[in-house]
Amino acid sequence: MERQLTMSRDVALTRKLVSIQTPAPQPGFLGPGHTARPVIQVSYSDSDPFIMLMDDWLDKKSDEPVGGSHPHAGFETVSLLLEGEIGGSPHRMKAGDFQLMTAGSGIIHTETIDTKTHMRLLQLWLTLPEKDRWATPRVQDLPIEHVPTLTENGITIRLYSGKFAGLISPVQNYVPLIIADIQLQPGINITQQLPASFTAFLYIIEGSVAVGEEQKVLQQHQVGWLNRFSDDGPSDLELTAGKDGGRLVLYAGQPQHDPIVSHGPFIGDTPDDIKRLYQEFRQGKMKHVSTLPDALQIRY
Repeated sequence: MERQLTMSRDVALTRKLVSIQTPAPQPGFLGPGHTARPVIQVSYSDSDPFIMLMDDWLDKKSDEPVGGSHPHAGFETVSLLLEGEIGGSPHRMKAGDFQLMTAGSGIIHTETIDTKTHMRLLQLWLTLPEKDRWATPRVQDLPIEHVPTLTENGITIRLYSGKFAGLISPVQNYVPLIIADIQLQPGINITQQLPASFTAFLYIIEGSVAVGEEQKVLQQHQVGWLNRFSDDGPSDLELTAGKDGGRLVLYAGQPQHDPIVSHGPFIGDTPDDIKRLYQEFRQGKMKHVSTLPDALQIRY
């Protein structure tokens, strides 16, 4: 999928849809009531810096515990909870909360759900730059009460990461990253700017949204990938809500152009990295996120 273009700076750079996908729900690993949509279905060269994004739905009707502790290393998990609650203290999340966990050199975290619940979670795997692949682990929690928010004229934008629509998130990033929850009332049209070189896609949560001058329409559960430029300047993203309004999550990030190797819960630069990480986990060298010093457990 060719998406990168080069244009003169004196020509307006406008984003348009170049690929529309409708990921199908699949049975999830948490058992009955769990479905998962694999949102990213393009090659990593096209999705860089985004490795994987799952839209997890859980309608749990028993008190039998599911989930548990598991390791990660070599990347960051980026979680946006749309409905319900998940996690344990002090990192418990409720609807609208956001968490960015830098797994880096290796960390263990716990995602246990031990009560009846209805939950929807978007969890992204985001690469780390090669020079920061083995960064010291940390976790950043941004509760909905402190999310930078713009509400005006039928528009609500919550910015979880980066700079967008005049908002600035406090979350610290290794990879320049924009994540915004955008809600538009019926027929509302907006144009906002993105860095032209960022890989970007839209995931429709509710309703429908038309994109760009061509007004190509994305429906609920569809993913729209945008064209990308080599230019470092700004580009315009135009969105128009459908007759029932629209809600989407925008993901945009700077490509890193570093090859990766993925296996199980780990990302590395080479297959030898993966072997080493499994050895370190089995040897107990990876610590639980709850043991991180306070300076590395950041709550905004």
